[in-house]
Amino acid sequence: MSTTPDLLDRIDWTDVEHRLLRDGYALIDDVLDEERCAEFRAGYAASDPFRSRVVMERHNFGRGEYQEYAYPLPPLIAGLRSAAYVQLAPIANRWMEALRLTDRFPAAQHEMLALCAEHGQERPTALILKYGAGDFNALLQDLYGEIAFPFQLTFFLSEPDADYTGGEFVLVEQRPRAQSRPEVLRPRRGAMLVFPNRYRPVVSKTGTYRTTFRHGVSLVRSGERYTLGIIVHDAK
Repeated sequence: MSTTPDLLDRIDWTDVEHRLLRDGYALIDDVLDEERCAEFRAGYAASDPFRSRVVMERHNFGRGEYQEYAYPLPPLIAGLRSAAYVQLAPIANRWMEALRLTDRFPAAQHEMLALCAEHGQERPTALILKYGAGDFNALLQDLYGEIAFPFQLTFFLSEPDADYTGGEFVLVEQRPRAQSRPEVLRPRRGAMLVFPNRYRPVVSKTGTYRTTFRHGVSLVRSGERYTLGIIVHDAK
């Protein structure tokens, strides 16, 4: 079984940056193997790793539930979070420059978490989401405080059509003075999706402008659908 650095080091991050700028997201297949996906799914029933359980319907988030991990994070999740941050931080800074924003992000994950702590954000934001038949996730942005890294990750732990039907991952891009653009994805088990948590730069003939992103999950029609979400900034 690959180690955590190996899982992300084999990815062509130059290509990821190209796809993020071109499409607004980057989907990478076969990042997690079947054994790791099964371990995450089975681990949802445990209580020790988690700090909270949220039933979405109670908060008008949709239907379904998720559990948020507590510190210290499980080693694999901590490793994925740190390794992804190192690769994405330079891309994030180039996005901020393109958007003419003053935010800049440090090179190392621990420096980013220290910045979060300075603003009262000290709770981890890695979580496992579980959906059954009839569940869905309304469109949202995962921000959690003043400090917000512009990218987040979703790892898909279930196989569409085999483990569940429906439950497509939905990205909606709101463009200025234009209708919104939807993107509907059906990632295979083990895939990793990198996408904006708030906005992205779009290059046009007249310059660079900003579009706004939200994400959600369409109605699950049968079975169970699990995903691992990793947001690299902490929450209040």
